[in-house]
Amino acid sequence: MNPVEINDLPGMVGQEVGVSDWLEISQERVNQFAEATGDHQWIHVDVERATKEIGGPIAHGYLTLSLIPFLSAGLLPIKGVVRGINYGSDKVRFTNMVRVGSRVRLRQKLIGAEPKSGGMQIKNECTIEIEGQDRPACVAETISVVYGA
Repeated sequence: MNPVEINDLPGMVGQEVGVSDWLEISQERVNQFAEATGDHQWIHVDVERATKEIGGPIAHGYLTLSLIPFLSAGLLPIKGVVRGINYGSDKVRFTNMVRVGSRVRLRQKLIGAEPKSGGMQIKNECTIEIEGQDRPACVAETISVVYGA
């Protein structure tokens, strides 16, 4: 998408703003997330047991959610933005397992834009899709505030 003016965002509400490239979810990434968060549940990090009991290890739901900033980078470039902050999330749902070795991507739709505290509060519907699966891994509404020069 071409860069847009911050004041044009309200007129874009309801539009899909982009789809990211695919990202493979490796066991190394899952293990690093487990180390960072202390969540070492066997379904994520014990490859042998997970393979035997559930067909293979799966990514943490919160790992999937945490990929939104990385996957959304560049999907909605806004001219003149000097900083942006995460403001929160609404309606986060983990609707499908992400198996290690699968690939995911983000589909993002702008669902809100309104002035807030000298900036523009934007709300996106973020759908993390799994390659070859009908049901997405995660659907979340994220809220950010961006500030122009």
